[in-house]
Amino acid sequence: MLAISVLVLISLLLLAYANRVHLIISLIGYAQKVNNPVAPNRPVNWQNGGVWQGEGKRPPNIVVILTDDMGFNDVSYHGEGLIETPHIDRLAREGVQFTNGYAGSAVCATSRAMLLTGRYSTRFGFEFTPAPDAFGPILEQLVSIDPMPRKFQFPEIEAETVGASLPYEARGLPAEEITLAEELRSKGYRTLHVGKWHLGRDKPFDPRDQGFDESLMMESGLYLPTDSPDVVNARNEFAVLDSVQWQIMDHATSFNGSPRFAPDGYLTDYFTDQAIKAIEANKDTPFFLYLAHWGPHTPLQAKKQDYEAVGDNFPDHRSRVYAGMLKSVDRSVGRVMQALKDNGVDDNTLVIFTSDNGGANYIGMPDINKPFRGWKLSFFEGGTHVPFIMHWPAVLPSGKSFKHPISHLDIFTTALGAADLSPQAEKIDGVNLLPYLTGQKKGAPRDTLIWRSGQYQAILSKGWKMQRSKTPEKVRLFDLEQDPTEQNDVSAAHPQKITELSALLDSHNREQAAPKWPNAVLMPIWVDKTPADNVTLMDDYIVWPN
Repeated sequence: MLAISVLVLISLLLLAYANRVHLIISLIGYAQKVNNPVAPNRPVNWQNGGVWQGEGKRPPNIVVILTDDMGFNDVSYHGEGLIETPHIDRLAREGVQFTNGYAGSAVCATSRAMLLTGRYSTRFGFEFTPAPDAFGPILEQLVSIDPMPRKFQFPEIEAETVGASLPYEARGLPAEEITLAEELRSKGYRTLHVGKWHLGRDKPFDPRDQGFDESLMMESGLYLPTDSPDVVNARNEFAVLDSVQWQIMDHATSFNGSPRFAPDGYLTDYFTDQAIKAIEANKDTPFFLYLAHWGPHTPLQAKKQDYEAVGDNFPDHRSRVYAGMLKSVDRSVGRVMQALKDNGVDDNTLVIFTSDNGGANYIGMPDINKPFRGWKLSFFEGGTHVPFIMHWPAVLPSGKSFKHPISHLDIFTTALGAADLSPQAEKIDGVNLLPYLTGQKKGAPRDTLIWRSGQYQAILSKGWKMQRSKTPEKVRLFDLEQDPTEQNDVSAAHPQKITELSALLDSHNREQAAPKWPNAVLMPIWVDKTPADNVTLMDDYIVWPN
């Protein structure tokens, strides 16, 4: 009997050791839920903004709808997406669609920092996406048991490295940066935030410390509890971090700094409900609404009603779930536009719709960024070329297509132009697009766009796109006028263009600040395949520092 007991104990210990990473993640998730519980849903009461007391013509409202990880091909007005997106399509049809609209970065937080400041985030040291302190160690353990040839690298970070000991909550948008919310509030706008933030958690990085009067903030990433009868889940076993999300994330939000509480329903719909209430409460005064959706970011969770509504004509379960998530985002756009109309402010509201970066490869769907190569976490077009629309019936033309490259950087400056404000910051990288859209100015608003994440950098100038990196040491050059999908690296044939673009990039880099915290990992991103494919070390890849 003793021998059997010992054998059972040894078997259990071996089983625990074999599953040690997942046990550790489960324990972290359990501890988080115990130490920071989620209370039941509570009412959210948006303050009534009152009646505008300013002189002259009332300034326009500004609404920015930002999606998360939406691919260029996820909207049907671009061609061949999974489903029709009629509300987003209508916005594009009735406004200005930017065929060459670019994200500030190929990852979420830095793009958001640029959108809200009109400045390259590297100017103020916001170079790498803030990640929870446990992210690096968990990822390192996950990679150690992952059979795929991913080539992750985890640099040794010296204790004296700038920002090495800075906690996750303090890795945020510096308080001295002037945000769009702060600029507009100085003009008398009511400033309202709904959804994701990812620009710091503690003071002075909270939305209300950065210019927002009120903030309904996403506190975690589940769209609904995983066991809810109203949700359909799709787990991606091939994605390294997927299991972490399912075990650690909650269905949680907060309002104006309150303790965490559960949203009332599916997250995308809930944020839309609250955005509509915020519009209703502020319809009589100029307002800036920043609706930062989590959708369609992982974890893949569709509202059951949407999962059923999109039908079953999909190659696999996860594609159908993802299509349901896109349907909820599209419905949100339609509901917000209808709310503006119902409250009599649609004609004098500048609505800007875009995504923080391109679609991610870790959902395992090959065509979300079609026709472009690459994904989120790469400076190929698939990572930065995003859906981008502006709609303002009182000022902007209807049905216009704008072909020149523009950027998230330009949202800040264009919004200030609409409000008849000049930026306070001395150095602004964004351009006011309104004169170009109304015909007062001709040509391209800018010559050059730059993307940078540590040693991996890219520049687009007058139709030429160069990517360069130290890990691996490589330079790629593409003529986007002739090759907009970056199929042919022509660096060997154009050394003078490499020299020219390198000089521009080097000059830009000399103006940037040192990172306020170091990157903890170098992640390989395959250019033409997803983790669900048969990836080999012979496939083309880049390495993303984070």
